[in-house]
Amino acid sequence: MLKIVLATSNPHKVDEINSVSIPFGIEFVLPDKGFDPIEDGSTFEENSYAKALAAAQCEKSGRNYFMADDSGLCTDFLNGAPGLKSARYAPSAQERIEKLLCALKDAKENERGAKFVCSLVLIDKTGNILNKTLGVCKGKIAHNQCGKGGFGYDPIFIVENKNKTMAELSQDEKGKVSHRGRALMDMLMWIKCSDLK
Repeated sequence: MLKIVLATSNPHKVDEINSVSIPFGIEFVLPDKGFDPIEDGSTFEENSYAKALAAAQCEKSGRNYFMADDSGLCTDFLNGAPGLKSARYAPSAQERIEKLLCALKDAKENERGAKFVCSLVLIDKTGNILNKTLGVCKGKIAHNQCGKGGFGYDPIFIVENKNKTMAELSQDEKGKVSHRGRALMDMLMWIKCSDLK
């Protein structure tokens, strides 16, 4: 089993990704203590790289590969916001949802378009980029929260052609259509075809 450090402090994210990656013979693990990235990039990709590099710099267990994702929700009505600031849009997940719904209260139905974007970057322990992928999931913002699954903005994001919020999808459904699922599948296929050991 190839072990890759996932540059996150969120064990839920590790579990979600491992549910897809384990059949590929790839297991993701949390970074060592001291992981504290500075996300000041101007793109999702720059932030992904910064997180992966921060994980590599605090590595003490001898692991060689580090992957990070930076993702966010971009809305049409707010000219792409919350975008790069998605995770810092408000102090808690519930407050972020409420703030966004409030910001879109005057948006017409055809102005509620949105997309989740995920940039994945895989590096080695010296910081060289081995591969990068981008996943996008289109949809629109609901008027009310619906569904208990997922996390973040999932309860208010209606997936294109699904008529369900991301939070109403099963883990398997979400893995196939989500921005992270799409970026991850491309990355896993690349890793499987590479000679990483």
